[in-house]
Amino acid sequence: MSNLTSCLPNATICDGTSCVLPESDPNYLLNVVLSTTLTILLALVMFSMGCHVELKKFLGHIKRPWGICVGFLCQFGIMPLAGFILSLAFNILPVQAVVVLITGCCPGGTGSNILAFWVDGDMDLSISMTTCSTLLALGMMPLCLWIYTKTWTDAGTIVIPYNSIGTSLVSLVVPVSVGMFFNYKWPQKAKIILKIGSITGIILIILVAVVGGILYQGSWVISPKLWIIGAIFPMVGYFLGFFLARIAGQPWHRCRTVALETGMQNTQLCSTIVQLSFSPEQLTHMFTFPLIYSVFQLVFAALLLAFYMAHKKCGKNNTEFPDSKDNDVVSESSLYKVNGGYQPDEK
Repeated sequence: MSNLTSCLPNATICDGTSCVLPESDPNYLLNVVLSTTLTILLALVMFSMGCHVELKKFLGHIKRPWGICVGFLCQFGIMPLAGFILSLAFNILPVQAVVVLITGCCPGGTGSNILAFWVDGDMDLSISMTTCSTLLALGMMPLCLWIYTKTWTDAGTIVIPYNSIGTSLVSLVVPVSVGMFFNYKWPQKAKIILKIGSITGIILIILVAVVGGILYQGSWVISPKLWIIGAIFPMVGYFLGFFLARIAGQPWHRCRTVALETGMQNTQLCSTIVQLSFSPEQLTHMFTFPLIYSVFQLVFAALLLAFYMAHKKCGKNNTEFPDSKDNDVVSESSLYKVNGGYQPDEK
């Protein structure tokens, strides 16, 4: 009786609190078509983001990776630990705790690069952080999962899709590199492409959220605890990423960048790992969590963007977010030795 009231009649697996629907052929075909289309659009958007990146500044972050190191600590230190604490605090099922940890151990997503542009973040740092976190995920994901999942399961049962990580890396590096070259050769045309790409990127983020909701509309019935964790988790990432970057002496525009890179995870990669690692019966308890996380990470990112835009429009960003030359003078005096002489860019 409870199954009929909680799940749809065509659900293949249902326990009254969560369900999984069969994947029909039309839905599968639609999924393939949309995935291919979205991948192409994402590559074009990342090309436009690359048109805002200067090779000299990008290499400056690689050679003096102070900002990248802060981001690395946030990405593979704060997020897995936060997932572990939330799982213990809410006393969720072992299989649910594992998917929360997988989400926390994933590298940053490309959506953070698009939003970093809109909050006047450091695009060179954003791109370099996403690239490095995706590359380092090849080793850090197995390590973090081995450390934190031992409480609930054998980490060896979790399948890391290295091909998917490699694909994510290629789909990021190649279009961004082409965009950087385009910016070097034709800087005026690059500005036009950047404006078009930034607007397209926001539309693409919304489109991905809507498409995900439609394709998996029958799988949203899941434990309320996972909904709560999905709402808290990205907010913790944004807040602690910003806070740690500020403690490390980073200027405000880089703090915003690190916050977005920390809170926005590659949830597509998380969904792939979950589907490869668990049985259909186990998927009923946690399959939708990466989608829930995606929804809330976008909601909070939109709120942060609206908050920043409101301050910027009211002319308060010079006092509330002091990215001016005065701030750089303070950074120069306090961080010159720590940062190896690499100074924050004027904003």
